[in-house]
Amino acid sequence: MASEKPSVLIIGGLGYIGRFLAKYIHDNELASELRLVDKVLPQLAWLAPEFENACSAANFMQADASKEQALARIFDRAEGKKWDYVFNCGGETRYSQEDEVYKVRSLGLSLAVGAEAAKRGVKCFVELSTGMVYKPNSSPSKEGDKLKPWSKIATYKAQAEEELAKIDGLNLVIVRLPHVYGPYASQWVATALCLARVYQSLDEEMKWLWTKDLRTNTAHIDDVTRALWAVASWYDSGKANWDTKAMGKVPIFNVVDKGITTQGTIASIIGEVFGIKWEFQGQLLSNFARLNMDSVVDDVNDDVLGPWADLLSEAGITRPGPLTPFMEKELLKDTDLSMDGSRLETVVGFEYKKPVITKDLVTDVIESYKKMKWWP
Repeated sequence: MASEKPSVLIIGGLGYIGRFLAKYIHDNELASELRLVDKVLPQLAWLAPEFENACSAANFMQADASKEQALARIFDRAEGKKWDYVFNCGGETRYSQEDEVYKVRSLGLSLAVGAEAAKRGVKCFVELSTGMVYKPNSSPSKEGDKLKPWSKIATYKAQAEEELAKIDGLNLVIVRLPHVYGPYASQWVATALCLARVYQSLDEEMKWLWTKDLRTNTAHIDDVTRALWAVASWYDSGKANWDTKAMGKVPIFNVVDKGITTQGTIASIIGEVFGIKWEFQGQLLSNFARLNMDSVVDDVNDDVLGPWADLLSEAGITRPGPLTPFMEKELLKDTDLSMDGSRLETVVGFEYKKPVITKDLVTDVIESYKKMKWWP
């Protein structure tokens, strides 16, 4: 019966993960009611046509969930009903912002919606976090391993995790993510693809810092959305196989594919897709870069932004999309993003449909950009 389906609220519903989650829920008719909240209007969110139904005006509410005065409007439903599942896909996703930005837009947002969800008796509150919270280790990080966040986003996500766990009555699940890629992605994989397109046009070799073994673990957006829903359903159904004594009070899950993606994996796939040569800079040059990171990043950006603008112009792209080859210093750290995702499989019974990043999946990403007229 339709009335037995859970009602779902997605905070940050027009963000990259939020829109795909909304589409997954809508296409599979999983919810009795779906509401997406975002401070950005759909017309300004670079939405592809296939999101139109899931992200329709009927499902959408424009609001800033980090503002206390907006919370009642966001959480109120007809006839005093409660939301069953709340997914917090919101928060600042850009790198290299001032601390205050993350404090308000990530930490503040998480705590505001978490407290409201607890007050309202929400059955399951899913907080999206990042694998960058872990202290890098020689073996992939498991959920109970030591934390030592190594990006600003991760610093405030780790704080949010800790503070949310202290909220009385909050039915909390934390999901930690690696680099999420897929159609329309505008971060990480997108930067690498844009850079490759520039080097292809200049007929130059693509140079990578550090080594081919630097781990840059990944998960495909389709698996991420399926995992988020699987975790909420599992929690709501009684948290089967969860051992509070061994695993802790708050369920935490890494969502990461089984491909053990490294820089070498990505360099090799991109080299093949674009027909360009690539090499890793080796220890000496990488050490120099480590000591002079600001100037190295500035040099790379100076070298590529002009040619990228020329490519867009030549392709007649007058309204550029969200893609750019601009390199963020925080993304160039020689720190492993390496996670063990086995708990999700053994506890929840989740299966990955796209367990490894492949040339075909990366080609799909580029095809999606072409469809949107973002790609030169």
